[in-house]
Amino acid sequence: MQSQSHKQDDAPLTEDGRFRLLVEGITDYAIYMLSPSGVITSWNLGAERFKGYKAKEIIGRHFSTFYTAEDRAAGLPDRALAVAAAEGKFESEGWRVRKDGSHFWAYVVIDPIRTTSGELAGFAKITRDLTERRAAESALRADQEQFRLLVNSVTDHAIYMLSPAGNVASWNLGAERIKGYRPDEVIGTHFSRFYTPEDRAAGEPARALATASAEGRYEKEGQRVRKDGTVFWVNAVIDAVRGEDGTLLGFAKVTRDITAQMASRKALDDAREALFHAQKLDAIGQFTGGVAHDFNNLLMVILGSLQLVRKRVSDDARAVSLLDNAIAGAKRGAALTQRMLAFARRQELLIESVDIPKLLAGMSELLKRSLGTGIELELRFPLALAAVETDANQLELALLNLVVNARDAMPNGGTIIIAARDFEVLAKSASDLPPGRYVRLSVTDSGEGMDALTLARATEPFFTTKGVGKGTGLGLPMVYGVAAQSGGRLVLKSELGRGTTAEIWLPCSTKTIERSEQPEAPKPISVRPLVVLLVDDDSLVLDSATAMLEDLGHRVLAAATADEALRLAGEFANIDLVISDHAMPKVTGAQLAQTLRTRFPNLPIIIATGYTELPDDIPIGVTRLSKPFSQHELEVAVSVAVRDTDHV
Repeated sequence: MQSQSHKQDDAPLTEDGRFRLLVEGITDYAIYMLSPSGVITSWNLGAERFKGYKAKEIIGRHFSTFYTAEDRAAGLPDRALAVAAAEGKFESEGWRVRKDGSHFWAYVVIDPIRTTSGELAGFAKITRDLTERRAAESALRADQEQFRLLVNSVTDHAIYMLSPAGNVASWNLGAERIKGYRPDEVIGTHFSRFYTPEDRAAGEPARALATASAEGRYEKEGQRVRKDGTVFWVNAVIDAVRGEDGTLLGFAKVTRDITAQMASRKALDDAREALFHAQKLDAIGQFTGGVAHDFNNLLMVILGSLQLVRKRVSDDARAVSLLDNAIAGAKRGAALTQRMLAFARRQELLIESVDIPKLLAGMSELLKRSLGTGIELELRFPLALAAVETDANQLELALLNLVVNARDAMPNGGTIIIAARDFEVLAKSASDLPPGRYVRLSVTDSGEGMDALTLARATEPFFTTKGVGKGTGLGLPMVYGVAAQSGGRLVLKSELGRGTTAEIWLPCSTKTIERSEQPEAPKPISVRPLVVLLVDDDSLVLDSATAMLEDLGHRVLAAATADEALRLAGEFANIDLVISDHAMPKVTGAQLAQTLRTRFPNLPIIIATGYTELPDDIPIGVTRLSKPFSQHELEVAVSVAVRDTDHV
């Protein structure tokens, strides 16, 4: 026959007993009660561990004992109780003081405890020591009713007990609020119901209990499922609860909903990734623009010198042929630098109102010739499509680049779809574009597609997957630059084996003008020999431009700096024209032009530059000459600059 004491040991735990065991089993949270006035009425082991006070030392004293002198002077303890009583909760982080005077950083939640009639019975206070980033479990030394009220008053954490097998044995209001189940719906069922099907199939619930049983504690972040089927992120802590003899009585489980924190973390990670990508492209753009500028100068020297030599060997057919090839190669190099400048957003654009369907109709034959056989081209445009603001010629080149890329991605043939539709970017949109109306012009292929790594690098200059000699790697960077410089963006979407879609987002035009034909380049007029002040900090460019001007019959005063140019302008009163590079150290060409116009109001000035941007305050009437320029282009610029002056 069993003894009476043995029968009592085997008696099932009451609900109040479970609450007591639950709280006593938590050692990483300080959980204790306060009277309505803030006097400590219970004290748990977690509180003793955090703060250093024995129960007999602290029960009966005011909880402001744990606050710093500054916080007590500011009235923070009383304000915390007032907020908790009025709003149902007080939550904060701050410095607290241990018995030995040392400070620790604590996360504190205070919940009011009310009787069934609504009368304030006191406060439940939970403190977590964030100094060591450890969750606080505690056991209150109050009667069973106090433990039940305390646990049930906590609404920001799901705190409940599990049997050794993992069945839910208790359920607090926080668990009901977070997971959506009432106590009668969940007590007695296995806690694995809160896990996703994937985690259940992987054995995660059993592994969590096994870890807690073997190591005493289990903590992990993961996804859980609410009663309504929605998935949310949690921080879950499971502690093994053991009797005095070490027998496993069950588990104390504390779950915190961290969905908002995970969303913020993801948004921060996405923002960091976007910033890194933008900074990388900006750095590449700065480097590319600088390289293109230097190449422009070198190509101008080569092109100008070749053209001058060609004029002098016209009687040698073989030499003329070789020179023509060299000139063609230099021009091709100049075209490459223009693409590099387009990526760096330093290419000069003629922004106008462009009708996309009309533009495509005008280049349809060119597109068909570029595609060859086996490729079908479809155009899909709405009946009413807004015009866009961009450079028509550059947009044609961008579309041609995209179509050729799509063709190359379909070696066995396929379909290319060019489509467009308008959309609106709102003020609070996640897009980095200004609010307004835009047109999304897309080129879609059914080809090989790109993996994530290739897609991430697709707009980098000189990056290509076409193989040596089959691509420059400047097509997509050029499209990227044209879109960005037009006030839009390039968006690439691709999956390996599922094709690619390249979208050019362009701002809608507010103008209704039709696209006009480009005016013919002005033809040079006969100009008398001039005295030209030529300014460039690159000695090779200075020598080449001097030779071209002298070959045209002009006298050249060469200067390598703005200071030298001003000195020559003061010494020679018969200067007819100034031609200056813009990108010079210390004093730019635009600044030099301002100074010269102040001294010589009627002096014609030409600014030579390979960049698109020039200052807004550049003097009126200054002629722009794009680098690299040929002798013919230089001759035209000179004639235009002096045409309406008294210097002709």
